[in-house]
Amino acid sequence: MAERVRVREIDQDEGRRLVRIVRRGTGSVVTWRRAQMVLLSAQGMAVARVAEVTFTSADRVRDVIHNFNADGFDSLYPKYSGGRPRTFTLPERREIKKIVKSRPVEHDLPFSTWSL
Repeated sequence: MAERVRVREIDQDEGRRLVRIVRRGTGSVVTWRRAQMVLLSAQGMAVARVAEVTFTSADRVRDVIHNFNADGFDSLYPKYSGGRPRTFTLPERREIKKIVKSRPVEHDLPFSTWSL
């Protein structure tokens, strides 16, 4: 039988920090849920029970525990990346905004209002 997945030994400062994250409940919900999973595991709760309590899958709990064991508190905070890069730079957006707030006649255009 495979060895049970458990969070590494945490010291009192780490425990207090986890409790503070869970009790405060401010900030990212993702961070809060991950801290809750780690804290429950540190208290000796089995992965299946942690999954049940946190309304997630046992695989997800295992991933969170493995990540915490490897990376510590950094693993609790989501690292969002990717997505499409912005189409316009900040100076371009400012220029567009300035043009939109002006009238077409000011730009030597033959109409009185802007339209899309």
